[in-house]
Amino acid sequence: MLWDRILGYLVEQTRFNAGREASPTYGIIDFQSVKKTACAEGRGIDGGKTKGRKRRIVTDVMGNLLAIVVHVANIHDIKSEINPAREAFGRYPAIKKFCGDARYRKTFGMDVEKELDLGVDISQRIEPGWKVLPKRWVVERTLACEITSSSEEANVVISRSYILLKRL
Repeated sequence: MLWDRILGYLVEQTRFNAGREASPTYGIIDFQSVKKTACAEGRGIDGGKTKGRKRRIVTDVMGNLLAIVVHVANIHDIKSEINPAREAFGRYPAIKKFCGDARYRKTFGMDVEKELDLGVDISQRIEPGWKVLPKRWVVERTLACEITSSSEEANVVISRSYILLKRL
């Protein structure tokens, strides 16, 4: 897809300009449940809480988006956690390890080891309450990037441009 190629180029250039290798070696994974209206294509209920979709992303340590998989919210985590890691590793085979929070401890770790032959670091909470966890804040920041009106507008413009490009 065109956007994937553009994103790949931008990730590599950003990393290179920051003095890093163009291809990342560490992926940080997380997800976000997002509410969608009744008319939205493909939505489900996430554990009885959120009617919508889940966005699963992998970023590098700089917060660059390496992979995103969006699916209906009612697909169980065990079945879908590996998908963005698989996609990120397919694009960036230099990845040596992934990092996730405690929810990625069991099945995800086993799947990544079995399928991709890679390890997984699990970030542990240091104490109760909210704290910035080392390495984890970059993926959280990436998921929170749609806070501003201008980012919402950009998403609409990009999605509409994609539809128009498909029509050409």
